[in-house]
Amino acid sequence: MDEDLKKQLSKDPDGLLTYEYIANNIGSIDDIMLELAENIINVDKSGQFVVSAARYLNAINKDKYAEPIDKLVKAAIEKDREHKYLADLMVSIWGTDCKERAEELIAADDNFRRIYKRLYPVGI
Repeated sequence: MDEDLKKQLSKDPDGLLTYEYIANNIGSIDDIMLELAENIINVDKSGQFVVSAARYLNAINKDKYAEPIDKLVKAAIEKDREHKYLADLMVSIWGTDCKERAEELIAADDNFRRIYKRLYPVGI
């Protein structure tokens, strides 16, 4: 990431600027996607834009962006203390039937297990 962009995005107050940059430049910024994910993680205190970025990248190409998606999901689990965004993230990443497949997904994916445990603490 060039210094001007890094400087601009480091002043991002909540993650929206970084999210917009990702959305407006997708496909031409793959070489700096991890840095952009790290920036949004660093500046977003609530997890709102971290979740939005993870959902967006998953919708665009979950295999191509698997590493930044994983980092964003892990950060969302930590940041979204009030669980405002985790339910939407869970459905976006693992599908609308993820609750029905919970046992299978819990066994296969630690991020899913952590989100499910936060949303349904009695359900495990």
